[in-house]
Amino acid sequence: MRKVIYLTLGLFLIFALTASAEKKKTKEKEKDGYHFTDLKRLPTTSVKSQDRAGTCWSWSTISFLESEMMRLGKDSVSLSPLFVVWNTYNGKADKYVRMHGKVNFGQGGASADVTWAIKNYGIVPLSVYSGLNYGEDVHVHGELDDVLKGYVDAIVKNSNKKLSTAWKRGYDAVLDAYLGAKPEKFTWKGKEYTPQTFTKEVTGLNMDDYISLTSFTHHPFYEQFALEVPDNWIGEMSYNIPLDEMMDLLDKAIDKGYSFAWGSDVSEKGFARKGLAVVPEVDTKEMSDAEIEKWVKMPQKDKDAELLKRPGKEKEITQELRQQEFDNYLTTDDHGMHIIGKAVDQLGHKYFIVKNSWGKYGDYEGYLYASYPFVAYKTTSVMIHKDALPQELKNKLGIK
Repeated sequence: MRKVIYLTLGLFLIFALTASAEKKKTKEKEKDGYHFTDLKRLPTTSVKSQDRAGTCWSWSTISFLESEMMRLGKDSVSLSPLFVVWNTYNGKADKYVRMHGKVNFGQGGASADVTWAIKNYGIVPLSVYSGLNYGEDVHVHGELDDVLKGYVDAIVKNSNKKLSTAWKRGYDAVLDAYLGAKPEKFTWKGKEYTPQTFTKEVTGLNMDDYISLTSFTHHPFYEQFALEVPDNWIGEMSYNIPLDEMMDLLDKAIDKGYSFAWGSDVSEKGFARKGLAVVPEVDTKEMSDAEIEKWVKMPQKDKDAELLKRPGKEKEITQELRQQEFDNYLTTDDHGMHIIGKAVDQLGHKYFIVKNSWGKYGDYEGYLYASYPFVAYKTTSVMIHKDALPQELKNKLGIK
């Protein structure tokens, strides 16, 4: 009997020591910062920079469509975001004037602007149209945006009380002066194309294949609605699905080879320019009384910095919390990016790999890692190929 007791105590001691060692290892891992292991990374073109222009929506969606070309077995081609910008700014002016200036007019936009522009006007390679025609080596749109806004406001005010036949030609001339005249024909790899024939013959993409998904409770699920954000000037319709279904779909889409354009809010404290997007939350259960006391007294700025030093607990994201943030203007559509893969950190927490358009900045040369809670929390909408959806969901949404 005594032997059995000693044996039991011995096993208990071994188990306790092992558990303590594992806990110590975990603590050591947590002290080391973030270490990511990529699980899947889909093909993309090189990282570009939008520089000082609010055209992330074009750069990110163009990057997404470039990856779509590669998914379909087409050549890797860098397409021109500024060709899209020219056509979109043109469309925005029409809408603004027709609406007597009662809609948003500015640099912002959405993924649907890109598919609309390509469907109507085609696309060209970046090497054919850079959009740099104003004495700068990088994109700097402050002056251009001020000029365009002043122009359309003058047209709406219209001292003549009647629109002339010249206003649109004048507006287009401003776009030409800053971005350059759009090419009607161009030669690429020894063959002549128009923007439309290049789209059809080289990209092989059908803009009608791309849909927008979102998840909010102020509209019915499994129906479409126009997301109420200022930059949705075009009235893009998004399919509304429950949050858990959206997250599961996005996770599995990467496994099936589908990347997607991602609209999100990057004003969160957990969005760090070094290449990280998380929703950290302090876990006092793992703290001693002394550590809790120290934490309570710590300035908020120091708390925020401490929470971004290493992987840890993240906020639990619910459909209700997500809706509350949107309703209270705490989630806005302020940045577009391109999600191209997924990864885990040293503790096994899951992340999406994100290609940004701010050049090769940060710890990951222009890429960042966005935790699943962050994506669930701050996604406004995503654009994805309709075939990435499971057939059951396509049937529910009426997508063929």
